[in-house]
Amino acid sequence: MNYPHWNNKLESSFVNSGQQALDQRPLVLAVDDNHDNLELLTQILDLCGCECVGAVDGYAAISAAVDRPPDLIVLDICLPDIDGMEVVKRIQQNPDLRDIPIVAVTALAKPEDRARILQAGCVEYLSKPFNIKDLERIIRQHLNYQMVLVEF
Repeated sequence: MNYPHWNNKLESSFVNSGQQALDQRPLVLAVDDNHDNLELLTQILDLCGCECVGAVDGYAAISAAVDRPPDLIVLDICLPDIDGMEVVKRIQQNPDLRDIPIVAVTALAKPEDRARILQAGCVEYLSKPFNIKDLERIIRQHLNYQMVLVEF
């Protein structure tokens, strides 16, 4: 006996479960004014199993976070409009966003920069150029998420 409607249900169920798996990926907001750096971040985050939204300046980052609160923010500190420190401050002032962990990825590499950035409210600090394994470790730690990273 042939049951064509079963096959349709199985295909539909498979597609829906795949979509559900995609919908359960953690959302990460990546912010960098350098398009190449932003592209690299989004590719790494995708390989880590995250859904990624990108922003190229501070105002766009805040707007993206308000529109769709991410699970984590990876933030360049040197931005063209408002700097990353101001972005951190504004995010922490918003009750709906203040608990989102923010990871600074920046060219500011002096010890006093690191201390200032962490004191401002970032949970982690990576100086550019960063080690991909370090970023992966930080993402895992702050998302409490088992990701699969393609070996580099």
